[in-house]
Amino acid sequence: MPSLDDIAQFQTSLTTADVAWLHALVSDWQIIADLSFSDLVLWVPDGEAKGMWAGAQIRPTTGPTTLLEDVAGTFVPTRGEHPLEVAMTTGRHVTGHVEQQHDGTRILIEAIPVRRASRTIGVVARRSGEAGLRTASTLENAYLEAAGELGEMIRRGEFPTPGSRSDLADSLRVGDGFIRTDARGLVRYASPNAMSAYRRLGLVGDLVGTQLGDVTTGLVGRRPTDRGPRGVLSGREGSEAEIENGTASLLVRTIPLRSTGQRSGSLILLRDVTELRLRERELVSKDATIREIHHRVKNNLQTVAALLRLQGRRTENPEARAALEEAVRRVGSIALVHETLSQSFTDFVEFDEIADRLLHTVLDVSQGPAGANAIRPERFGSFGQLPGEIATPLSMVLTELIQNASAHAYGEAGGTLTLAVNRIRDKIRLRVSDDGAGLPDDFDASGSLGLSIVTTLVEGELGGSLAFEQRVGGGTTVAITLTV
Repeated sequence: MPSLDDIAQFQTSLTTADVAWLHALVSDWQIIADLSFSDLVLWVPDGEAKGMWAGAQIRPTTGPTTLLEDVAGTFVPTRGEHPLEVAMTTGRHVTGHVEQQHDGTRILIEAIPVRRASRTIGVVARRSGEAGLRTASTLENAYLEAAGELGEMIRRGEFPTPGSRSDLADSLRVGDGFIRTDARGLVRYASPNAMSAYRRLGLVGDLVGTQLGDVTTGLVGRRPTDRGPRGVLSGREGSEAEIENGTASLLVRTIPLRSTGQRSGSLILLRDVTELRLRERELVSKDATIREIHHRVKNNLQTVAALLRLQGRRTENPEARAALEEAVRRVGSIALVHETLSQSFTDFVEFDEIADRLLHTVLDVSQGPAGANAIRPERFGSFGQLPGEIATPLSMVLTELIQNASAHAYGEAGGTLTLAVNRIRDKIRLRVSDDGAGLPDDFDASGSLGLSIVTTLVEGELGGSLAFEQRVGGGTTVAITLTV
């Protein structure tokens, strides 16, 4: 189905400003479709005056549709006195036209000219099923009256109203809650859903006949809102806001209505979002609690690391001191993950930052024969975001591999330690490579506590695979494959 831009560019002679006006109209015409219980089709004139093109369409959410198939992109040739052509050429609102469909049903069609800068640039066809004998309800009459006023505003070039629209404008529907006020701000009609929302806010009595801004101000009190209720609900200009008190929260949108060039009141859409806001507050509270837990775990781990470091300084046995220092590094790698999680609003962490910090931190404190300054760390590729339950054991794996390489791989000349990552969706292939002495002939991973930890974490906790390889030209590569 072609877009309005496609049709305007290739089939019409409309200007850029004309097309922008039509875009503003179709972005806000769901309200008119719902109020009138009708399908709407926007027709634009052919550039060679041979007919009209259907540029856009919308179906109502308040009733059945007459458009069983999409019509946007179709062409209707000139047919003389058809309502679309009459509205286009005369600028008049044409009503009362009936078309009979192939299945025998009869469709009422109104043609509303779309005016901009004193020119007719298109026509909105309002299509609805022929009314039966049933008398319209008070709610339906209120809807249809507001739809009629908006249609007249389109004909006079007063709708859509200028200005930017927020996401709130698209989230509110006529069925959520509907209030009609007059030019003085007095409520002429309030739908049952609107009354229920105001009851939740604390209203006692009826809304009809009251000054809506004053009533709402009294219910809200001095609690802060996006704007004052009187300003939002006055109807002097289009506005959107959230109004709340201690018991309820309402989303509100005000659309000014004009008749014969004068302000005739406003159409107000509203929705009760109290439960939604309560759930959001609960989620924020839970999220803050989880981050606080990670922060406290990080602090506790740092305390453990400090105690181990203190004990190591008091130990005279070199082997015991080395073992305690390795324990400090292992605890520190876990603390690093919890520190990152404590600053995140999700249970996921950007693991590239953790990997880079581990590369530099472990090498900086390394006691290998070459010294940390002689080993150059490099990282290629990206881990992306990882969940905390994977980030923690993976950080320990990297700590052990970096420490093992810095302690055993290099001589006095040092070298380069490379961390290469390849992630494709949920698969991660990781290679930690050094250009040092390579694996000894009698290499056995189980003979080293650090490599035993690595094997257990990769194959047990992470469910991945692990391989030790000799590099061509010298050095060692540890290849790890796992699924996130």
